[in-house]
Amino acid sequence: MDLKTASIRTVSTSLTATAALALVAAPAHAQDYVVQPGDTVSAIAQGHGASVSTIVATNRLDARATIFVGQHLTLPTGSATQAAASAPKTYVVAKGDTLWAIANNFHTSVAAVQLANGMADSTLIRIGEILSIPGGAGASAAATATTSSAAPSSTAASTYVVQSGDTLWSIAQKFGTSVASVAQLNGVANPSLIRVNQPLTIPAGATAPVVSTTASISASQTLSSTHIVVKGDTLSSIASRFGTSVSAIASANALANPSIIRTGQSLTIPGGTPTGLVGATFLGRTYPAEVVAAANVNKATLNAMDVPSRVQMQQLVIDTANAMGVDTALAQAIAYQESGFNMRAVSPANAIGCMQVIPTSGEWASGLVGRDLNLLIAQDNVIAGVAILKQLQRKGTPVETAIAGYYQGERSVRERGLNPDTKNYVASVAALTKRFK
Repeated sequence: MDLKTASIRTVSTSLTATAALALVAAPAHAQDYVVQPGDTVSAIAQGHGASVSTIVATNRLDARATIFVGQHLTLPTGSATQAAASAPKTYVVAKGDTLWAIANNFHTSVAAVQLANGMADSTLIRIGEILSIPGGAGASAAATATTSSAAPSSTAASTYVVQSGDTLWSIAQKFGTSVASVAQLNGVANPSLIRVNQPLTIPAGATAPVVSTTASISASQTLSSTHIVVKGDTLSSIASRFGTSVSAIASANALANPSIIRTGQSLTIPGGTPTGLVGATFLGRTYPAEVVAAANVNKATLNAMDVPSRVQMQQLVIDTANAMGVDTALAQAIAYQESGFNMRAVSPANAIGCMQVIPTSGEWASGLVGRDLNLLIAQDNVIAGVAILKQLQRKGTPVETAIAGYYQGERSVRERGLNPDTKNYVASVAALTKRFK
C-alpha cells in the first residue's frame, strides 16, 4: 500500500407466530446495540432485561430471529432497573482500550459514544481521558480484563483473560509464542475450545514480534528464522541470504555434514540480518537500501511465524470490516489486490502483511483506533488496513478517491491527482469489489 504506502451467524429461538409477525414502533425509551460474535437474541434479551418477542417485534426480525454480526438492534427499555442502566456513565480510558471495545463493553455503539463526547467522526482516545458513556447496560465482565491485543514483554509467566473473538492461535500471536506452548502450559486438550473469561497462563519470556523499520537490527530483533530447503539451495547460499554463517546453521540444526541438506528439509536459521527474501524494486521503482533491509527482516519474521491461511485471512477481513462499519466487499477487494489475502506478503517498500501497510501508516492507524497496532500480527494488520480505509472515506469522500488514497496516499492524491498506475489500481479494486458483493 502506498501510503505504500461474519461470517453470518444465524440463530433460532422459540417464538409465537404472533410475536414473529408483529410490527411494533420503536419505544420511546430505547438503546442501540451492535450484534457481537456469538450473540443470540435470547442472550441479548437476558442481558438487557427485555423479552425475546419484544426484540423480535421491535426490529422486525424473521420467524427464526436471524441476526448477524455488526447488525444494529433497537433494545426497548423502561423499567426502573433499565432506566438506571441507561443513565450516562463515565469511563477512564486505560492502556489498550479502543473506542469500539469500550462501546462493546458498555453495550452501546461507537457512534453514541462519539456523539456524547463531541468527537465528530474521530476514534482517537487517550489514556486517562474521561469519557461519558450514554445509556448502556453497564460494562460486561470482559471490561475488567485487558483489551489490548499487543501484550507487553515479560520475563515471567503472565496471565491473560480470554476475550470474545479470541482463539488460542490469536492469543499465541499476541504474545509471540506458539499454540502448543500455551495449550501445554494450561492443559488445553483441544486448542479449538477456549471460553470467554477463561484465564490462561502465558509462557515465560513470550513477547510480541518486533516490526523492523530500519536496517539497524537491535538485540531485541535478533532473529531465529525457519527456512524450508528448496532445489538448488546450499548451506552457504542460505547463510549468505540470512546474514549468518554456515557453522551457525549447522550447529543450530545439529548437522554432522554441512554439505548434505535435502529439498523440503526445515532448517532453523540463527540470528542474522536476512537478505534476498524481498527484492529492491516494485513497479519500476527501486527503494532505499535501509527500507529493503527492514522489509527483509519483517519477511523473515513472518516466515518464522504461524500465520492464518488465506481463507482464514479473508474471513478476518470480513469480520473486522463488519465490526468497524466498513463495506466488507471493498475491504476484501483491497486485501486481495494488495496481497491475495497473504499474511506473509512484504513488499520492497516494507508494506507488511495481508493489508500491505507500511510502519508509518501503521502508526497512523494506531492513532485512529487508540492503541498500538503490531503489523506482524494478523488481527492488528487487518485492523490497521480497515481503519485507514474507513478514515479515507470520512465526510462522504467518494469511494474511488478513498481507494486511490489507500494506494497512492491521501495527500498525494489531493495535491497531484491520480498517477497512471493508481488509475489501474482503482479500476481493479472496483472490479474486485463487485466480485466480493
